[in-house]
Amino acid sequence: MIPRLEKPEDFPGQQRVTWRREPQRTALAVVLAVLWPPLWITLAIWPPHNWMPGLEMDWRLQLFILGLIGVPSILWLLARERRMGGRPATRLGVVWRFMFYGGLMAVVLAALFALGQVVLQWLNAANLGEGVGSSETTLLIYGVGGMPFAVVIGVAYALWAGLCVAFIAFTPQPEVRDRLGVMGRDGAA
Repeated sequence: MIPRLEKPEDFPGQQRVTWRREPQRTALAVVLAVLWPPLWITLAIWPPHNWMPGLEMDWRLQLFILGLIGVPSILWLLARERRMGGRPATRLGVVWRFMFYGGLMAVVLAALFALGQVVLQWLNAANLGEGVGSSETTLLIYGVGGMPFAVVIGVAYALWAGLCVAFIAFTPQPEVRDRLGVMGRDGAA
């Protein structure tokens, strides 16, 4: 029988959670979060031609490096946010924070990349007209054309990372009963 959804707490992902005490669970969550399946599957099927860091490095390897930097950074932001306000308190909240920060990071990095390409075009231009034309083309290709792809890939990667962290690094928080009647109506002090 399907349970009835009468209160917001009845929806999936609304159970209160807390960090697990074991640090190896958080490390495992980070490792699994970085190993986004579309990346390692395509790396196994189509190995990259250039493994060395640089401009010609395979984009999937660059995404792995960004994941190694981004996932611990988002975990740090999550821990800071939980210390300050106690939120996110649910698995759904953890996943949404990851998607927000991951999408934001994708937009910022795509914009910085487009601006970096514009500056490189200015430096390589022979005259002012060539610099302006190459800037317009670069912004059109990397800014307008590439930004939606960067956002979709960033949010999808962050969704995977958020799910890994929410289910591996967090555990359901035991419910505290109001024995003395001092807690508020919603269960918070």
